[in-house]
Amino acid sequence: MNFLAAFSLSFIPLFVAMEPLGVIPVYVGMTRPFTPAQRRHVLNYSLITATLITLAFLIVGKAVFNALGITIGDFQIAGGLVLLCIAIYDIVMTSRGHIEMKLTSGIGIVPLGTPLIAGPAALTTLLMLNDLYGFTVTVCALAANLIIIWVALLQSDTIMKYLGENGARGISKVISLLLAAIAVMMIRRGIEGIFIK
Repeated sequence: MNFLAAFSLSFIPLFVAMEPLGVIPVYVGMTRPFTPAQRRHVLNYSLITATLITLAFLIVGKAVFNALGITIGDFQIAGGLVLLCIAIYDIVMTSRGHIEMKLTSGIGIVPLGTPLIAGPAALTTLLMLNDLYGFTVTVCALAANLIIIWVALLQSDTIMKYLGENGARGISKVISLLLAAIAVMMIRRGIEGIFIK
């Protein structure tokens, strides 16, 4: 498989898992009282946090598995179940709610950097992609998705103006449905990896 094919196969599941359009309404709601400079500060903190967490998990995650005796098949099933629960919860919930935040750029670390950007779905997907397509392809797909999230959050006011909050949430539900399908695929591959030799 050539690089572009592997990249596209890595990029799409990671895009679905990281769900940039789903993060936008939360980001806008949390940073509404902030000045433009403070919003940029929050955005930078969130992307730095998400980058460090995803890279660290990608690098040491497999070593931790080996130390604990966990196989990729085990993690695929467990990760798929977690992703499925996240997707179902997001599909059936009526609203993400509005959270009152103190005026501090620390929200860029928690909850924006993690768990909203670098959440369980993204981390689980990263390990699966690394096993399927290799480290280089996975890191490139991760970098592309982080850049998309950065641009989306940078232009969040414009995007929300055209989509509206309900429109953005509607798209988020469709993305969550795709995430549920990916979760089922992960569970299926995990079962095949364990029982079909």
